[in-house]
Amino acid sequence: MTEEIFTGLDVGSQAVRVAVGKLVPSSNGKEQMHIIGAVEIPSSGINKGTITNLEDAVSCISRALEQAERITGVPINSAWVGISGGHIISQESRGVIGVGRSDGEIREEDVERAIEAARTVATPTNYEIIHVIPKSFIVDGQRDVKDPVGMHGIRLEVDALIIQGLGSQIKNLTKAVYRTGLNIEDLVFSILATAEAVVSERQKELGVCVVNIGASTTSLVVYEEGDVLHTAVLPMGSDHVTSDIAIGLRTSIDVAEQVKLRFATCVPEEITKKEELNLAELGAPEDEIVGRRFVADITEARVQEIFEHVDKELQKVERSGMLPAGVILTGAGAKLSGILEAAKSTLRLPVSLGSAIGVTSVIDRATDPGLSTAIGLVLWGHHIRGAAHGGSIGKVFQSFGGGMEKVTSGLKKLLRSIKP
Repeated sequence: MTEEIFTGLDVGSQAVRVAVGKLVPSSNGKEQMHIIGAVEIPSSGINKGTITNLEDAVSCISRALEQAERITGVPINSAWVGISGGHIISQESRGVIGVGRSDGEIREEDVERAIEAARTVATPTNYEIIHVIPKSFIVDGQRDVKDPVGMHGIRLEVDALIIQGLGSQIKNLTKAVYRTGLNIEDLVFSILATAEAVVSERQKELGVCVVNIGASTTSLVVYEEGDVLHTAVLPMGSDHVTSDIAIGLRTSIDVAEQVKLRFATCVPEEITKKEELNLAELGAPEDEIVGRRFVADITEARVQEIFEHVDKELQKVERSGMLPAGVILTGAGAKLSGILEAAKSTLRLPVSLGSAIGVTSVIDRATDPGLSTAIGLVLWGHHIRGAAHGGSIGKVFQSFGGGMEKVTSGLKKLLRSIKP
């Protein structure tokens, strides 16, 4: 019998990342996810999470998959694929049904009908539903029911969060993946997968915000009482810091990127005014001495702007400065020096750096915040397959805070229509 392999594919603006995992026995007798391979390839043909050049995107996805197969020694036939970008929107919806049985007992099919009723929300033109996330149920007026299966009632309602994406962008991404010969298990909103990797169930109950700082977008998701409260994608990321440094120092983007990676910090107070660096050592054509404090001022200003926008999103759901488990920063942009202090100052919340939890690996890079989305997709795939094999929808609602196996059903028909 061949081992079951789970693959996560994160197609980002700066890099295409692939994580491959398999289940291994752990010390407590249960199975645990073990990451056997993690690959990062510079991306091209992708901007702000959307495909801008199909051939270039196919090429870099193919390279990433080939490298992952070489490292792991196993063929990769299918993957859970992350989707993000400024085109993704979310909205609240409510599904209402009458319980069909004379004894009034609510069964799994009633829950499915309620969720299906929530899906009939009016979507904007050319948008497709990616996820329907059940948050809580109402049984005959009784609110905050997490799992109504087995309860008695006449009227069943579900409050759900509908995640939608632009149909053309979804089709472009799936076409790029299918062109490599890879089968798509399902598309997953990237920030939800990221949260699977970096947040514990306890944190989701208390109230937490996960912020993934990518190259050209910053995604966030807010959890409370185990449910998704709010999601957003902001059109700014770590590349904007690079652009600001390039403009401020009047140098090339490549030199500015090296300055950011090696010398930038979000805390100017830590840098003395005497500290300097020579741009020629970083690839500039001629000697040019610049102050590190000036670079830090530029970096701080842009990072502070990103967190101000995150705070505005928290204000929309009245959680600004009011999340007990604080904020977890992840993504490649979260590796910027001093970013935790900048986030604490702007958001007025405890802030920590997020890396994958609940997985084992012999690969050092498995703890890299930049790989958290790819590893989260692996965990998502494991949860969904486990839910499908488990059978009872009630177990799923208890295990994954809102029925993850229901969350993924939005795009199956669309994927089948695109697949060559």
